[in-house]
Amino acid sequence: MPPADRVVQLHRGDPDRIALLTARGGPESPAVLSHRVRTAGRVADFVRAVLDDLETAAIELFPAWLPEAEHIDAPGGAGLAAVRALAAERATRTAHFGPFLADLAASALSGVPSRRRFAPEIRARGLARAVADGLGRTRLVLLVRVPDGLSADGERTVAAGAEWLADRAGTGVWLCGAPLTTIDRLSVAAPPAVPETPLAGTQPAAGRPHPRSSCEVALEAALARQPWATGRAWNQTYRSRVLDSPVRLDLLWRDERCVVEIDGPEHCRADRFEEDRQRDVRLQLDGFAVLRFTNARVRHDVEAVVRQIGILIHQRRHEHSRGR
Repeated sequence: MPPADRVVQLHRGDPDRIALLTARGGPESPAVLSHRVRTAGRVADFVRAVLDDLETAAIELFPAWLPEAEHIDAPGGAGLAAVRALAAERATRTAHFGPFLADLAASALSGVPSRRRFAPEIRARGLARAVADGLGRTRLVLLVRVPDGLSADGERTVAAGAEWLADRAGTGVWLCGAPLTTIDRLSVAAPPAVPETPLAGTQPAAGRPHPRSSCEVALEAALARQPWATGRAWNQTYRSRVLDSPVRLDLLWRDERCVVEIDGPEHCRADRFEEDRQRDVRLQLDGFAVLRFTNARVRHDVEAVVRQIGILIHQRRHEHSRGR
């Protein structure tokens, strides 16, 4: 396993496979978050882009990094005040910075970015801790995908930004993709060689909700009452032209190219979180829209879930009717 406390260049290796193998390495392995370098201008811009990806991941993982807030699912009433108080209390028992964690929890619950801007150093450390906590790990590694064709200045930006993140966020930074040929101060490491293990569990029957999933059954019962919900199919196998192997989709509208996934708590594990993110991106590249709902969300307000799905289905049908 490459070191998880500094910047290293990984010698060859597919970035997606590196992320999944590391995530499947067990609780002693670091959590992994991927970042693709799009442009390499100023170091500050590079750092800001990585921090924005970290913040997106932290919000997606909420409330896994604040489990005391699992019962709070809306910002109305005392919701925001409650998650702030829970975050502040958690910070007294951990290495988190209370004001930052409280703002992050409020943003995750409300969906509204905080107007309070913390220094990059505080964001880096706080977000890295939140993401690692949410994925059930003690450390975080940033897997930075370096594009081909960077100039010497661009390579210096990536190296300096990666070193800043490793120092201020306390993370490892693994550079993969194109090598930094003009930078000689970074060590080179082999990719992780963790054996893959098959996913356990019973494959659900195609064409109907999984009989052991009360949430899928409840959602199907609610959808069955909606005239617009025609064309849906449960637990269908889909093979992408991009994916190496077929995947099982919880709920699919094939004509509208819409996918709905119902996620249990196991999807907050490091391996599942990384795998879900990669699969969603690949489905989106194939033209699918992907919605994800937690079991808790379906149980709490299945009608709201149905409304959101309905909005998406109507939008996609409207787009298709206009030839888009």
